[in-house]
Amino acid sequence: MAARAQDVRLAVGRLARRIRQIYSLDREGGATFTEAAILVRLEREGPVSPGELAGREKVTSQAIAAVVTELQRRGLVRRGTDPADGRKVIVSITDAGRAVLRDNEQAVARALIRALAPLTPDELRRLDEAVPLLNRLAETA
Repeated sequence: MAARAQDVRLAVGRLARRIRQIYSLDREGGATFTEAAILVRLEREGPVSPGELAGREKVTSQAIAAVVTELQRRGLVRRGTDPADGRKVIVSITDAGRAVLRDNEQAVARALIRALAPLTPDELRRLDEAVPLLNRLAETA
């Protein structure tokens, strides 16, 4: 089991590193991997507090605060008050944030499509089966 855990860690680590490299190639006006992760979450789940973002991304509040501040400075997110509780701050994605997210996702998708092209149909099927397992690992690790 230890060898399997190590194999998974190494493979996922290499893939994550490569995806981060892809994000960094298109940095001009784009978003870093972490910024894109925040934008994706805001796009999918809607406005949330910075604390909720930190919890969902499994990072510290300080780390989220820095990312949200940078995204806000660039006009990709906005901070506002929670309509249900005026004391609470919420973060939401802007149209500019959606455009950057779309551009980043297209660049990453193109790179991953190129990487998937040489795989056989059987390998692609196995990869499809592995994705839910990888998501479960990410949630429980």
